[in-house]
Amino acid sequence: MADLPVLVVYYSLTGSTRNLALAIADGINAVKGCEAMVRTVPKVSTVCEAVASDIPDTGAPYVSLDELQNCAALALGSPSRFGNCAAAIKYFLDSSSSLWLSGSLIGKPACVFTSSTSPHGGQESTLLSMMLPLLHHGMLLCGLPFSESALNTTKGGGTPYGASHVAGLNHQSVLWPEEYALAVAQGKRLAQTALKLQA
Repeated sequence: MADLPVLVVYYSLTGSTRNLALAIADGINAVKGCEAMVRTVPKVSTVCEAVASDIPDTGAPYVSLDELQNCAALALGSPSRFGNCAAAIKYFLDSSSSLWLSGSLIGKPACVFTSSTSPHGGQESTLLSMMLPLLHHGMLLCGLPFSESALNTTKGGGTPYGASHVAGLNHQSVLWPEEYALAVAQGKRLAQTALKLQA
């Protein structure tokens, strides 16, 4: 039997959100029967005629609506932009109305993750902003319970709404140990939930 595909979709400019995505993928891949599919979204251009390459120069491939439709679960990540998700993530979500019409995502588990410059840079509101379209799709949200001890000890990111990272003014993309541990835990929880729902 093939492993369940768990989609990890992110947008990242400085690498912080990408590193969270990779840590979540580590957690997913640690669960037998699940496989992480790491994908990104293209940058939104201010030039209407601009066309991005079909394949990014570096990093993960771009996500497709087919991959979203066929995944067993979704982890969605964005840097915080004034307490909201980045336009590139919003644009991708806005393009998913065909999946809403068909009900393709109803009942699938999902989680969200983010990074910001400061601890008070809008992490929790960014996570909540990404949850809203997922709820409209009928997805089942998985947060991080306080049984994850790193939630009580982290000096960087980490919230019960989802994994997060504090990059600081120097855009430090390397995750703190607690941030990495929480992202891995979130990936495991998402994958385990997907397996239970499939059963």
